[in-house]
Order: sequence, then structure tokens, then C-alpha cells
Amino acid sequence: MNSHAQPPSVIQRLGALLPAGRVLTRPAQLAAYESDGLTAFQVRPLAVVVPETQEETIAVVRFCHAEKLPFVARGSGTSLSGGSLPVADGIVITLNRLNRIRRLDPAQRVAVVEPGVVNLAVTAAAQPYGLHYAPDPSSQPICTIGGNVAFNAGGAHCLKYGMTSNHVLGLKAVLATGEVVEFGGPSREQVGPDWTGLFVGNEGLFGIALEFTLQLLPRAECFHTVLAGYATLEQAGDAVAAVVASGLLPGAIEIMEKLALEAAVAAVHAEYPPGCEAVLIVELEGPREVVAEDRRRLDALLAASGPVEVRPARDAAERLAIWKGRKSAFSAVGRLSPDFIVQDGVVPRRRLGEALRKINAWSQEMGIRCANVFHAGDGNLHPLILYDGREPGALPRAEELAGRILRMCVEMGGSITGEHGVGVEKRDYLGAMFNAEEIACLHRVRAAFDPLGIANPGKMFPAANAPALAHAGLHPLEKAGVISRE
Repeated sequence: MNSHAQPPSVIQRLGALLPAGRVLTRPAQLAAYESDGLTAFQVRPLAVVVPETQEETIAVVRFCHAEKLPFVARGSGTSLSGGSLPVADGIVITLNRLNRIRRLDPAQRVAVVEPGVVNLAVTAAAQPYGLHYAPDPSSQPICTIGGNVAFNAGGAHCLKYGMTSNHVLGLKAVLATGEVVEFGGPSREQVGPDWTGLFVGNEGLFGIALEFTLQLLPRAECFHTVLAGYATLEQAGDAVAAVVASGLLPGAIEIMEKLALEAAVAAVHAEYPPGCEAVLIVELEGPREVVAEDRRRLDALLAASGPVEVRPARDAAERLAIWKGRKSAFSAVGRLSPDFIVQDGVVPRRRLGEALRKINAWSQEMGIRCANVFHAGDGNLHPLILYDGREPGALPRAEELAGRILRMCVEMGGSITGEHGVGVEKRDYLGAMFNAEEIACLHRVRAAFDPLGIANPGKMFPAANAPALAHAGLHPLEKAGVISRE
């Protein structure tokens, strides 16, 4: 009989850092964290850690660095690229309880918030002062600011207001080395390198942000929102190009095509012009006099674009109904298909019509339904590729269509991602955008913040044996021959 006590396990030592009950290890507890919004990938982590303060988060990251323990930061798990997919031999650090708005200064128009604060909660807190937080992704009621920053989220109004990176003035973070850093501040007047800009969009590869200083903007005085229905998707795409080429700068320009419209009608009883293959949503906003003048120009442009019907929102309730239909589209498509992939490529606006024509042709050729929903103003495509994962070979076929779309975006001079990030889903296409020397440079930047490679490993960079997939059993994509660990 061995008289020597066994040394405490990693989990036991990790548990000593936090109060009881905040290191989750039971299978039922871990199940909720095995996947994010990209449900085709599932990995069970070693444990889930639930810090409630910045100090606890720092202590956990420093422990991971000392133990060379991989970790993945997670908020609401709404990533659609597998960005918060766990690592089998690592831990998930969930940040939902770091959800305090630490300061809101209406005079300076800034809010200092923790990463677990829900996007829409920032605007709710700022609204009494006539302010709002501009980035508005479709998952706005549930996604967290930490995830928005990690993937540089955009949203319907990013055409006019820009991406998350345009609204983060400063941040505090614990790097994967355990070092605590502060970048930027409450003002845009900064000296030296833009470390804040570099950190935004890092996909969790640098460490964990602990708080952000966000820019708030005055709420627009007036809105004018209009629906225009078109007989073809290409016509809608061409209308977008015409609006932007005219010099108008709407707050938002969005397109939904027939399948997405069908889903939104079923889910939230949205009303759209009948007999249309696509609907264009254009929203003007600003001072009342400016909106009135822009509306006259917009009306003329839309009339010349050959719509089936143009339907302006008559009041605030109709405007909200239009946006409710659009923002429910992703989840509503679940009524049409048990599984779907949300793609996230970008093409130049002038080639929107061409891109949509190609996607529709491939969809018909491959026998895969595709519901197109996208931020048309900045050319950010969100094709929803529908499949049934229970059918043999269905997922690989859907992945093949997704790959065709991504390659098309790059060939047209666009990008493989607009706001969802590379994550696990698109990492094998990084080489389509960057050559080997450029990817090596990206590796060096990552290593400067995380020399051990423990922060969100297996994401962004191409790798056949990424840790995120190295788990017990054969991954569904390995069975299909799409990926290999060799």
C-alpha cells in the first residue's frame, strides 16, 4: 500500500483559486459548453471555470500559464465560426458573471463595461441620456461585449457607424502570460501604436479582456425606414450598388431573400411585399431636415431600380417590426432546416449582384438550399446554407458550398470574414487571403502576446491536428474525410 498521498490534480489546484462550486467538471455541467453557435463542432473541455471578478480571472489565467494549461474564454457562446469551441485537454473560462457597467459618463459619452455585459444593455443604460452604443449585431439581445470585441462584430448599421473597432477607445486585459495591460483610454487622442486596435478582433488569441471603454453616440433625431421588394435577388444587389454610388450614406442597407423571408414570416409574423424574391431594407437617420432631403433622393433611386413594391414604415412600430423580422432571420431559419451554416464572406459592393447570381447557381447545382441574408451596405454576405446533419454526406456538401463562396469572395477582391471571425470554421481558407510569409508574421504577433500558445488554441491558423479537434473519438468531419489529424 502506498503511504504517500497523491499530489493534487490540476482541477483540484484550480478549484483552490475560487469559491466552491465555480469549477464545473460533471458531464451534465460541461454539456452546455461543448459547442457554440457553430454546432457542427463539439468538444468536451476538461472543466469550466466561472470567475466573478477581474481578480479571479487574472488568477486563473496566471495559473494556466504556470501549468501550460490551454484555455478558451467564452461569453454567451453565439460565435458562428467555432470561435469559442473548447479544447479537450483545456478549460473554458466563462465571463458571463463579469457583467458590470462600471461607469457611464454622458458628458464624455463613454461607458466602461466588463466583458460579460450584453450588447443591448449598454444602449439601455445610455438611453436616458439620449445616447446609444452603435454596433448592433443580430444577436444583440444576448451576445456580450467581450465576444463582440474578440471578433470585431459589426451589425446592420456598420455601414454608417463602422465596426466594433471604431467604438472601443481603450481596454484592460490579462494577457496569456498573466501580465495585466491597459491600452488606450477615454479619448481618441492617443500617442504611439494603436494597441487597442490591434487587440480588437484577436479572436481570443492574446488573452482575456477585463473591461472596455466604449464610445457612445447621440441617438438620431429622425429615422426613415423603407422596404423595397424585387423580382430577383440580383436586382436587389444592383439597387444597393446604385444607392451607395449616389453618395447617400444610409444608416443601414440590408437584403433578405425568399427563403429568409419565409422563415421570418413564420417565426415573428413579419410582413413583406408579396411575390418578391428579395427585399431590400434601407434606413436613413439623422437630423430631420437632412433625412427629409435624403429621402427624396432615395425615393428616386429606388423607383429607378425596378422594384415590385416600395413600402415605407409609417411609424416607429412599423420600423421596429421591419427590424424584428431582419434580426430574427438567423434563428428563424431553424424552422426550415434542422441544421445550417452561416457564412460570412465579403465582396466589393459593385459585385454584389454577380456574387448572388453565383451563389444561387451553385445552390441549385449542388441541391442545397441557401437563404441569403446580409449587410449589403458593406458587401458582407451571410448565406445560410441549409442541411440535415442526420443525412450521410450532408455536412460535407454544405461545407463544400461554403468553401466555394469563400474562395469566390477572395477572388472578387473581398475577404473570408466580415465580422464572424475565422475561428475553426474558416482557418483552412486563411491561405487563400495571405501567403506563407504573411501568415508567419501573424504567428509572430500572436506569440508576442501568448508565447506558449495556450489562449484559444486551434483557432484562426491552418492546422490539420489543431488541439480544438484532438479529442476522444472520431470527429464527424473526419468520418466524412473533410479533415484529418495526420
